[in-house]
Amino acid sequence: MPEANQRKSSFGQYFARVGPRMDARGAADHRRRLVEAAHGTVVEIGAGYGATFPFYPSAVTSVLALEPDPTLRALALAEANRAPVPITVQDGTAESLPAADGSVDVVVSSLVLCSVADQTAVLTEMLRVLRPGGLLLFYEHVRSAHRVLAAAEDLFTPLWSRLAGGCHPNRDTAAGIAAAGLTLQTVERFGFSALPGNPRVAHILGAAEKSRT
Repeated sequence: MPEANQRKSSFGQYFARVGPRMDARGAADHRRRLVEAAHGTVVEIGAGYGATFPFYPSAVTSVLALEPDPTLRALALAEANRAPVPITVQDGTAESLPAADGSVDVVVSSLVLCSVADQTAVLTEMLRVLRPGGLLLFYEHVRSAHRVLAAAEDLFTPLWSRLAGGCHPNRDTAAGIAAAGLTLQTVERFGFSALPGNPRVAHILGAAEKSRT
């Protein structure tokens, strides 16, 4: 197995262990709020171990959940069987969404846009599959608004990205979403300490809309 794939697989196993601890500290509530506006046909990228699945509202008719990591995907498949709405889990990446142009009501991204190799390409792909008026619902950790902390994140990112499945803690994801052509509707910014002893890192939670014209 190539080194990069080994690192990603190891991170998937690590995230399967620590993710539920993050959820217990508040991430589960963030995920619940993330999908409150979800409806109709949904694509969720980087679904992980299915942490969002229990919170999808009845307005959702179907979810296609994509997860490239085999450890996390197996957990997501089990979670999908308990979900309140129909969820199909399959191998796949955000760079190539298996959906037709303008066919999706909502795309959900939960702690994923930090780790994709080319965020602009992924956002362009989301824009392609969303129907006019469709929503991107996002929950992401992002670059600090404090100059000194942001500079530290810049320095730390190359090493952290190698250790943490490609994660880039210094991305200004809200700006990236707007630059891709989506209109930001709501953006809540807050600090969150994912694990005991970890610093409070900047996160955003919100929604962006594809133009209706």
